Amino acid sequence: MNQLQNARESAHALDEVGLVDRVRAGDPAAFEALMRRYNRRLYRAARSLLRDAAEAEDAVQEAYLAAYRSLGSFRGDASLATWLTRIVVNECMARLRRQSRRNNILPIAAGRGADFGETDTVDQAPPPRDQETPERSLARAELRVLLERRIDGLPEDFRAVFVLRSVEELSVEETAVSLGIPEATVRTRHFRARSLLRESIAQDLEIAERDVFDFDGERCDRIVAQVLQAR
Repeated sequence: MNQLQNARESAHALDEVGLVDRVRAGDPAAFEALMRRYNRRLYRAARSLLRDAAEAEDAVQEAYLAAYRSLGSFRGDASLATWLTRIVVNECMARLRRQSRRNNILPIAAGRGADFGETDTVDQAPPPRDQETPERSLARAELRVLLERRIDGLPEDFRAVFVLRSVEELSVEETAVSLGIPEATVRTRHFRARSLLRESIAQDLEIAERDVFDFDGERCDRIVAQVLQAR
């Protein structure tokens, strides 16, 4: 058991080149370390394209198997993370094409005619986080669910760019290589995705404002009953 643990710790400490060499040599601990190192990025990329958690997990698994079989072709021209992301994106696009054929409809490629004339924006650093409380954790979880739902509602072209740029914090160049699109297109789609998200969330807030400090129901009944009793 200690020997296995030592192998895992050794693999996790390897740099990218060493990790690839160990995987090519058939080291299972190295392949496990590789997957754990890049799982989150690849899952988020797949989830942004497929909009289904289970389907995204399947796509990542298939991408890892494809990467393992073709690891001999990895030359290091791009980073390993970028190479793996490109493989999972290809797997997802193949799944979307198969789904499109099954549904006998053409895939919708929204926004393809608007990839010009806009520039990327500079993200503002988040303010320092206050001390964590259960209420704050719950509010953040609810906000995360809202944001995930709104990201799912973005057009496909914008959705993948937004997740890789804003969630995984990839550079414009890394995102362009991962998705196989020009850097200018990455900038434009990221800008449009952020704009669409702002508009969508603003509409949610506008609707929610009408229900702030809601007074109907149990609270109303309780106050009326207490006042009547105290007369």
